[in-house]
Amino acid sequence: MKITVLHGQMHQGSTYHLTKMVLDRLSGPDTAIREFFMPKDMPAPCVGCNRCFLEGEENCPQADAVRPVAEALEEADLIVLESPCYVFGMTGQLKILLDHLGYRWMPHRPHPKMFRKVGLAVSTAAGGGADKVVKALARHLFFWGVPAIHRFSANVQAAKWDEVKGEKRKKLEKRAVCTAAAIRRQIGRARPGVKTCFLFYIMRSMHKKGVFSPTDHAHWERNGWLDGKTPWKDPA
Repeated sequence: MKITVLHGQMHQGSTYHLTKMVLDRLSGPDTAIREFFMPKDMPAPCVGCNRCFLEGEENCPQADAVRPVAEALEEADLIVLESPCYVFGMTGQLKILLDHLGYRWMPHRPHPKMFRKVGLAVSTAAGGGADKVVKALARHLFFWGVPAIHRFSANVQAAKWDEVKGEKRKKLEKRAVCTAAAIRRQIGRARPGVKTCFLFYIMRSMHKKGVFSPTDHAHWERNGWLDGKTPWKDPA
């Protein structure tokens, strides 16, 4: 199993440990984990030039920084997006990276491999807001085409992981066990549901009408999606 993790922070706080709980239960001799930490591994902020949409992602001014992350996501069986809750949202550092991957959203140029992957969104907060973060992270996974998405959020009632009470940790460990087991069952078996298929077909119709850029249209045409093929029934 190949796992790619995008950490929204550098410090190893509650969200990091919650993610590690799940990863530890997925780790084995056949597991390879690749991790990216923000802001160390993030590109410079998007400048809104639209070159990734109009000319191709290789023309982005930050292409060299974005490419390793995009390739790691394409190779992974499981994609983990995790971020602590900062003012009811994900960290700005992670958002900057996700902005650069907008060209991979389904209306534009989704990668065919995404439609068979499993995703996990993780967040913690000392109080409220973690649910809002995992909802936002899950939205990115969905629009990339990821069919099986798990959410793991928690109000840890502590500013630091060392301050999380023992009873709370035990409950989180039980949830981590269940989440890891569900993910393992879906690896290699995930297929899009009705919502993903419906969006894909709507986007196909719009591409046939020439709504999006020629670069996006060429991507859909090259994959045969405008001729009736789908990325889950007709993998590249």
